[in-house]
Amino acid sequence: MSNIARAFADGKAFIPFVTCGDPDLETTAKVVRCLAESGADLIELGIPFSDPTAEGPVIQAANVRALAAGTTTDKIFDMVRDLRKDVTVPMVFMTYANVVFSYGSQRFISTCAGIGIDGLILPDIPYEEKDEFDPICKQYGLDLVSLVAPTSEDRIAMVAREASGFIYVVSSLGVTGVRSEITTDIGAMVKLIRASSPLPCAVGFGISTPEQAKKMAALSDGAIVGSAIVKLIARHGREAVPYVAEYVKSMKDAVRQA
Repeated sequence: MSNIARAFADGKAFIPFVTCGDPDLETTAKVVRCLAESGADLIELGIPFSDPTAEGPVIQAANVRALAAGTTTDKIFDMVRDLRKDVTVPMVFMTYANVVFSYGSQRFISTCAGIGIDGLILPDIPYEEKDEFDPICKQYGLDLVSLVAPTSEDRIAMVAREASGFIYVVSSLGVTGVRSEITTDIGAMVKLIRASSPLPCAVGFGISTPEQAKKMAALSDGAIVGSAIVKLIARHGREAVPYVAEYVKSMKDAVRQA
């Protein structure tokens, strides 16, 4: 069982996302430790990119702030090396193909494995193009996490069959961001996934309240939350840690009740 799959072994998983370097990497490291202490089962670390096409305005703005603060991939790797001295929760990078390409795919993925990253999420890589990264990920023992969207329909089974780690269920069309309600038939998507794969699946895009997290976790194996956490960090900056801790604890409690 991979470390990522293990994140789902004790019941429903809560998966928070944070943009590395917003407002600075020192704060990111404190937030990541706080996420681990507050009950996160798996942590998504966003590597900032100048054109994050899957992101809504909240995470786009975080990317801009992080890049303006001088955040680089190498500095993020150094932060993870330091975090791994005491943080045991599985961690994955979420970024864009261009970030990996420009660094050198082999070099990027081998470094991820060396510093204790468990997987990679590349939202701009369609299933048909994953062969550019998947063999290298397999070589170094990283899970390349697949995403399925409401538009995937007949492709869901195909994607699920070849997925690794966990399957990221995109709850809504469009970009990431807080939504007042999620109207997609998540239950039907999860049913298709479960008929084709034994892997756990977690729902992301648009979850911000404990009620939503509980509802989505009840339909799947976990809930992913990004924009709501990034908003708290945008609002409180370097003082964000206690606010993030309180929020994550409430979300983890909700997921646990699903």
